[in-house]
Parts: sequence; C-alpha cells; structure tokens
Amino acid sequence: MNTDILIIGSGPGGYETAAYAARLGREVTVVEERLAGGTCLNCGCIPTKSLVHDARLAVAATDKAARFAAAMARKNGVVETLRQGVEGLLQQPGIRLVRGHARFVADRTVCVGPEHIEARHVIIATGSEARMPPVPGLGAGERSPRVVTSEQLLSRQELPASLCIIGAGVIGLEMASVFAAFGCEVTVVEYLKECLPTMDGELARRLRKALDKQGIRFCMGAAVQRVEGDNVVWLDAKKQTEVRLRADAILVATGRRPRTEGLGLECTAIGVTPVGITTDDNLQTTVPGIYAVGDVNGRQMLAHAATFQGMRAVNHIMGRQDAIRLDVMPAAVFTQPEAAAVGLTEEACKEAGLDYACHKAIYRANGRAQATEQTDGLAKIICDADDRIIGCHVLGADAAALVQEVAALMSLGITRQRLADIVHIHPTLNEILLDAARH
Repeated sequence: MNTDILIIGSGPGGYETAAYAARLGREVTVVEERLAGGTCLNCGCIPTKSLVHDARLAVAATDKAARFAAAMARKNGVVETLRQGVEGLLQQPGIRLVRGHARFVADRTVCVGPEHIEARHVIIATGSEARMPPVPGLGAGERSPRVVTSEQLLSRQELPASLCIIGAGVIGLEMASVFAAFGCEVTVVEYLKECLPTMDGELARRLRKALDKQGIRFCMGAAVQRVEGDNVVWLDAKKQTEVRLRADAILVATGRRPRTEGLGLECTAIGVTPVGITTDDNLQTTVPGIYAVGDVNGRQMLAHAATFQGMRAVNHIMGRQDAIRLDVMPAAVFTQPEAAAVGLTEEACKEAGLDYACHKAIYRANGRAQATEQTDGLAKIICDADDRIIGCHVLGADAAALVQEVAALMSLGITRQRLADIVHIHPTLNEILLDAARH
C-alpha cells in the first residue's frame, strides 16, 4: 500500500502528530506493535501521576497496603480510559492504524508482517526503553527477579516492604516519593554528589532534603558494584568502603535509551548514534523526507517535546512556518514537593560565561501559600544582561504551573520588568513570580 505520511509509533509523538496531519488534510498511516498511547500513557507519565495523586492522600492513612491496591486499580482504570480515547482518535478520517512491527526495507518502504508500505514521508516515533547500566547482576541472563524497571514497578499489585532505587533522576525520585508515601522503606543510591543533575543545584539539594525528611534514605556518591539476588552492593566514595543493602524490590532508574533496535535502519541511509537518530532543527533525519521525533532522537525525552516536535515535522513537510520554540522546553518532577524548570540554570550560565542575574522569592511570603499551608518552596528567575528572562526554577506547590507561565513569557522574549508589570490574580501562588521579578 501507499500512504502520504507514515508514522511509526503511537505515543504522543505518534498519535498527536497523526491527528494534526489529518486535520491539515494529509493521509496518515500509523503503525503500532504495542499498546496505543505509547510508554507515556501506558507505563510512564500518566500511571505515575495517578499514583502521585493517591500517594499524597495516603501519607496520613493507616491502611497503606489497601490504599496501594486501590491506587493501582484506579491507575489501571485511568490508563484504560485514556487508551480508548487514543484508539478512537486513530480511527478518525484520514488516519489508518496498522498493528504490527515496522521494519525498514528501504528509505521510504516499511514492512509490517507480509504488508509493504511505501510512503512519501516517514516520521519515526518509537520512543525509548529503560537502560540497564553495565553492572554485574543486571545483565539480561543474570538479572534477579527482584530487579525491575519503572514499567514493571508500575504494574506491581503488592506493595514491597523495602525498595532500593538505583538512580536519583526524575524517574527515581518520583518512584521514591510515591512508594515512601504508601509506607515502603525506600533507599536511593546515586553515583553523583547530587540528585537531578540537569536541574538547578540549589533546588535539587532542597528537594533531596525535603524527601529525606519524609523518610527516604539517600546514599550519594555511591558507585554500584553489583547486584546479588536481593542485595545491592555499592562503594561509598567518601569512606571508600563497600556497602550492602537488601531490598524486596530493586528499581533501576539510570535513564532511558532510544528504541531503534529492530527498525532496520541499516537498510536505510538514516544516521544514528548511541544518543539517538540524528535530526536537524526540523526533526528531519539524514534522509530527506524522513523525520524522527520524541525520545528516539535523544534530544529531549519528554512527552510534550515529542508532541511539538511532531508538529514541527508536519509543518516542514507542508512548507508551513510556525512559532514553536523547541528551545523553551519546560519540565517537571512530580514529587512531594513538586519541582519544575525551564531554560538555563545558574550552573549553565556560569559554565557558558554569561552575564546573568538571579532573582528569588520564597513561598513563605505568599498569602495563598500561608492560607493553604504550603509555605515550603522557592522560585528563581534568571535573566541575561538585557533583563530578558532566560530561565525559571521552582520548588514547591504547583511548581509546574508557575514554570509554565514563565515558559509562555520566555517564548515571547519577555523581560523581567515586563513580567513584573503583568496583573496577577490575588491571592495565588503565581504572585510568587511577581515577588521574584520585583527583587
């Protein structure tokens, strides 16, 4: 069969892109070998956020095991409802859904089972998968049943009494926050000196201390040596001693890798590196007419990044100009408290030798924060020499919403003074941004 646009994968970079292209009158074929909605919907963002919600309600509860079972059941219901919505979207006029594994046999020809699909344009949106570090005991043939990925942990029906998390990135901290709230004894083991290495250092440190107060144990500067059955063994960098910890479950959260295996890229001229499929600013690969969006290109492993990269790819196919700022990409960590960021950190500014200024405000000085007993938090706005906002970092209640406001302003190139002149509703947490902009 022939098609105008072929999309491989039905995650956010797949189904959102397909819907957008179909609305613009293009004929789209989507190939999916797993569940519609991709990792984000089925075993990533959505189920995690469902559990985050229930975990906050379970903190003060006494029946935590029962709460956990109920939360997992509700999570499954949420995912199923949303998946049905995605499947419905993929049935709209202009979109054809093909089930099966897609493999390139030529630059614009893909084989799905016995069927060959030729396309004028191809968008690869196969996402990513959990990456296992080269540590003895984590190899495919030697892995203990106790070792799980985040996807496997999210499908657990019973709450483990103890959980060791290898990696203090976004996935590791969100899982730590959730499972600790349900009464699980959680230990986070991280090789680096601080968690969330890509986020603002001050906020990362504050978040770690906040989670520590919730009973989550952190072992920083810990180089995992091996995993033996239900034991994690690491080297304490400071003491230069070996430490052993037993856990009922061992979550490996050391990042994700682009899912390219089995795609048949060797049958094409598409460039690929260990980071992901090589793309330009329009998400076009080294083969004209073939694009790669989302985690598979390794640029920004975020669901919303995949969505907007897909839109950019379709716009390029159609010769349409857009104002999408892929360099302004907000992100959030849905721990308790919440953390969010957009743009440059202070560390990045210093490393680049930029002339910058940092403006801060604390939650405790905000009326809404006091009224709702959410006074622990900090907001930072970073500006360049021309007072233009180039970064925002927030730790505290509704951090994602606050950062999203600044991300919108950054997309328009607004200065700190312009933000300070924008009327805000009182009393709201967003007024914290005004306080930061005025100081």
